[in-house]
Amino acid sequence: MNQDSMQNPSAGQSENEISLLDIVNFLQQAWKKLALAAVVGAVLGLGGWFMLGKYSAEYVLLNNNNNSYALDLVSWKMLQKSLPNLADQIIDENKIPEGQSALYKELSNDQWWQKNVIPSYALSKADTKDLASVSKDFDSASTTILNFTLTASGASKEQAVDNVRAAAKFLRTGSAYLQLRSLLSGYETQVLSAAADVRQKITTAQVEMGYQQERIRQLEDLHKRFPGANASTQQVVDAKDSSAKYLPLQTQIIAANNDLNGSKETLERLQKRLDQLALAKTFLDQALPLQDQTFDGLVLGQQLLEMESNLRTKLDQKDSNGAQFLNDLHAQLLSIQVRFTKGLEANTAPTSGGKKGIIKAAAGGLFAAFFLMLLALLGGRVWVSVKSGGTK
Repeated sequence: MNQDSMQNPSAGQSENEISLLDIVNFLQQAWKKLALAAVVGAVLGLGGWFMLGKYSAEYVLLNNNNNSYALDLVSWKMLQKSLPNLADQIIDENKIPEGQSALYKELSNDQWWQKNVIPSYALSKADTKDLASVSKDFDSASTTILNFTLTASGASKEQAVDNVRAAAKFLRTGSAYLQLRSLLSGYETQVLSAAADVRQKITTAQVEMGYQQERIRQLEDLHKRFPGANASTQQVVDAKDSSAKYLPLQTQIIAANNDLNGSKETLERLQKRLDQLALAKTFLDQALPLQDQTFDGLVLGQQLLEMESNLRTKLDQKDSNGAQFLNDLHAQLLSIQVRFTKGLEANTAPTSGGKKGIIKAAAGGLFAAFFLMLLALLGGRVWVSVKSGGTK
């Protein structure tokens, strides 16, 4: 036996090789099973698609605001990063609108905003490359956002439409909330830091006024002692220059009084600024608690506008300084309110199509079942071969 093996060393190797004829014979014997498995897999794939497949809805929001644009590229990129965090915060604080838990889990994912909210620019990248050499105006046009296309899915057409409307609402209300929170944070920083700086400047101005008043008193005393030292001069000299002490006393007294009047004006401006900051603190004391009660920026914005109106009714009509602060505040609040209502609005209703991915689901089921059946048949052949070899 050993001699036969030595004379024919390829005998054992040829027994383990699979010839083309073996493959053909295998396919002839198993094609019915493979075909049946493929059909069953396709049917299961379609069944899964019918049961688990989702409808998709699309909603287009125009990006306009009185012949300008509600959101530019920079502000949109900032919101794109902040809105998922806001959705996550709403989930953590259990303030999700009723029936929207699944949607808010999707909204808390960064990838959802990358995939489901697509901005449309005035110029595409291809247009920019073709027209870049024509004018620099195209650089800004290439970053100008004309509209946002939102997509959302649901188990039914109605649910898909409801979800895309809810996502669009969150885009508006959440963005407004984030900008209002940034606005309030800016005022809070001013009240904390600027107020201390203004008080320091007031103290410095008051000290300087004390020196100026003392200087005027001394010059007036000199004028009384030397009443004849009033010769006029045509030479123009800065009152703060060292040679100004040789000017007529009356001229020096006038210059010193002018300096004092300048300091009084500065002090008055600083005091008005401090009053503005005090009014801002009064506003913040009422506004900051509201910030923690709702995440709807449009609701919060309306509440802040009403609060500003109440402060205006209590303001002295002669207080133009306080009116200026409230006017600036009103303009900022109204700008945010308009930006995310009229600025981001749709001129058409959401559209919903049928379920997508039917071909993908059927093909996936077909190939999966075909491959599993092929593995099972090949495994059976190998097992039979091993078993027969072991018997021998």
